[in-house]
Amino acid sequence: MEVQIFGIRKSSETRKALRFFAERRVKTHFVDLQERAASLGELRRFAQKFGVEALVDRGSRPFGDQGLGAAHLNQDRWLAKLVEEPLLLRMPLVRYHHQLTVGDAEPTWRDWTRR
Repeated sequence: MEVQIFGIRKSSETRKALRFFAERRVKTHFVDLQERAASLGELRRFAQKFGVEALVDRGSRPFGDQGLGAAHLNQDRWLAKLVEEPLLLRMPLVRYHHQLTVGDAEPTWRDWTRR
């Protein structure tokens, strides 16, 4: 079993995901979004399942600093913005084969590790 985790090391939710899988000896591939942004195709995969609104962290400091509260962007514009500014994402984004989660999804992760 191997999972891919997108996030940043400063994010407590990302660290929680990394710790969760490490404690269960699950191999992880960590993508630090401060070093390498997620691709548009990867973000589109998450947006198709959850919707782009679920990917945007409206409580994040970058969201407020950029004044995006009143922004009315379509899905493609939001995805382009998230590729440019990965700190606007809710973290972590976790992928196991074709299964995806956004944010803290420990119950789902537990189901994955029981298989």
